[in-house]
Amino acid sequence: MKSVKWFLSFLKKYRLWMCAGLVMTTMIAAISIVNPYISGAIVDDVILAENYGLLPKLLVILLGVTALKVVLTFLYQMAFETASQGVLYDMRDAVYRKLLEEDFAFYNRKRTGDLMSRQTGDMEAIRHFVAYTIYAFFQHSLMFIFALLMIFTVNVKLALLMLLVLPFTVLTTWKQSKAVKPAFQRNRDCFSSLNAFVQENISGNRVVKAFAKEDFEIEKFEGENDKFRNAQVAASRIWMKYLPVFEILSYALTIILMLYGGYMVVQEEITLGAFVRVNGYLWMLSVPLQQIGWRINEIQNFRTSVDKIYATYSEEPRVRQPLEIAKDEPIQGNVEFRNVTYYVEGADIVTDISFKVKAGQTVGIIGSTGAGKSTLMNLLCRFYDTTEGQVLIDGVDVRERDLYHLRDSIGMAMQDVFLFSDTIEGNIAYGRPNCGFDEVKHAAIMADANHFIQSLPDGYDTIVGERGVGLSGGQKQRISLARALVKDPAILILDDTTSAVDMETESYIQKQLKTIQKEKDCTVFVIAYRISSIKDADLILVLDQGRIIERGTHDSLVAQNGYYAATFRNQYGEIPYDLLREEAQKKGGN
Repeated sequence: MKSVKWFLSFLKKYRLWMCAGLVMTTMIAAISIVNPYISGAIVDDVILAENYGLLPKLLVILLGVTALKVVLTFLYQMAFETASQGVLYDMRDAVYRKLLEEDFAFYNRKRTGDLMSRQTGDMEAIRHFVAYTIYAFFQHSLMFIFALLMIFTVNVKLALLMLLVLPFTVLTTWKQSKAVKPAFQRNRDCFSSLNAFVQENISGNRVVKAFAKEDFEIEKFEGENDKFRNAQVAASRIWMKYLPVFEILSYALTIILMLYGGYMVVQEEITLGAFVRVNGYLWMLSVPLQQIGWRINEIQNFRTSVDKIYATYSEEPRVRQPLEIAKDEPIQGNVEFRNVTYYVEGADIVTDISFKVKAGQTVGIIGSTGAGKSTLMNLLCRFYDTTEGQVLIDGVDVRERDLYHLRDSIGMAMQDVFLFSDTIEGNIAYGRPNCGFDEVKHAAIMADANHFIQSLPDGYDTIVGERGVGLSGGQKQRISLARALVKDPAILILDDTTSAVDMETESYIQKQLKTIQKEKDCTVFVIAYRISSIKDADLILVLDQGRIIERGTHDSLVAQNGYYAATFRNQYGEIPYDLLREEAQKKGGN
């Protein structure tokens, strides 16, 4: 019921449209009894009584009622369609906003295609319910009631006999409702799974082609497609089972009228005109009985869809805006990790991490894959919250800071580079959409991206493909770095940002970063696998299995002859470091 109440909170805004539509629907159901009544009058009062002077008046009434029904039908459909589109817009907007509030843990559990199906197929089921099912169910119910009441005015015994079909109708409706709900649940689950599979394979089509696994993926797709088809067929079998029953019950009314009604005409218990009148009301009884099975399907489809959307919407993020926000002052860039531990589902990711960094310093972080390097930065940006300990910026726990101000003060070039299907300028200016082109170009120059951008046919107006398709790995990394730099952040995080660029480009970028640090007093965190990326850092942290096993400057770590020194020798060979430094200085001088 929570999901339905949540849905009604959106529908409430459009209650005037809904009420107007329901009033007009009631009017149509009410005036629908006029035409059968006039038909009976034509038989009794015009044809049998030979009072042909009454015919023009009755025909004018018939035409007037028909015209009124046409106008009212147009108006109430407009009312319901307006309400449905409004509800769809508001609900889709609310769900999308909630998705943006969710944390990394939420997206780690969810599949993109599954979330997309909530915003498409499930939303459409709700729109259809508001736009059509509500008024159709309401109108058919009123038509059935009004027609039955009018038959009672003709003959009570005939009306009571027709009422015999109601218990069978209620029983069939109840059974179908119970059977169809789990069928629709399976149907929506299979649709979500199929949607997720297709989305994933379209996004990863280059990997599929690179490994020549088209046949393998087609086979997997056919399996997902078979599940969805089987779910559809299983639901169809339920409809096939119950819909004929409703058809039989509607035809039973016709049989009752033809046999018993005809008998009553012969016995002169009712007039021929009354028989014609009841026959006119018969469609108002039979159509609702024929359609009730479809309405039950639509209602259950709506319930299933709104339950699934609400289940996603109601998941609260673990990382939330603090109730009491610390004083919103500009961030200087002093960072401290104080006994920080973070674990997920019993698995330790980082354990007892402690270090301090002053504003303007550079911190290099190195370690094997899965050592927890990126996790430290995720905790700093508060993409996750620490399990134990504190992450402090300028002496204030990040959990007490305004979440958006915190992240807006941090520039991050992520390990997994994501570029939007937009211009290169738009991608670089993403963090500051209102910045001028000169600032965008300056950031691109510092990231050593300006020269290759200008060589493109449309320069900064070049549209990049989805996720940056069409650009090399190094080009995407440099655009990502420029995007982080243009924010003019107090803290800059480079997560393996130069892994796909050559040594010359990396050296140029490092020089630019040093210039930024001098001008802006920016704190820089560099996560890397290459010693060359971090050797000049003020502090180097060596991580292994979520713990800091070594810390210090490059020279001190080499002297320790531990993990860092071994990595240094693997990358540079046995050449003495002093010689390497001299060679680097000579190249720099040239």
